[in-house]
Amino acid sequence: MNVRDNSLRWLVEKWLGPASAVRVTRFSRTRADRTRYVGVKVSRLNDALAVFFFRHDDGTWCVFPADVTRPAMGGNVREPLAAH
Repeated sequence: MNVRDNSLRWLVEKWLGPASAVRVTRFSRTRADRTRYVGVKVSRLNDALAVFFFRHDDGTWCVFPADVTRPAMGGNVREPLAAH
């Protein structure tokens, strides 16, 4: 993936059009896992469109939130002992 494809500006322009008509309406972090998000809005002649973008662990921005990392138990799986 190109570095340009990772930028929030590029993704906003891809989804909503030229950045001059777009404004940021909200930015913060989610409560669950503190993921960054940005809400943007574009006003058009007859309507408005708002989209939220979420920052993923790999540094990319997407229109869907990243999966929440949940606690999990780990362990080593051993092969059963051979019968003697």
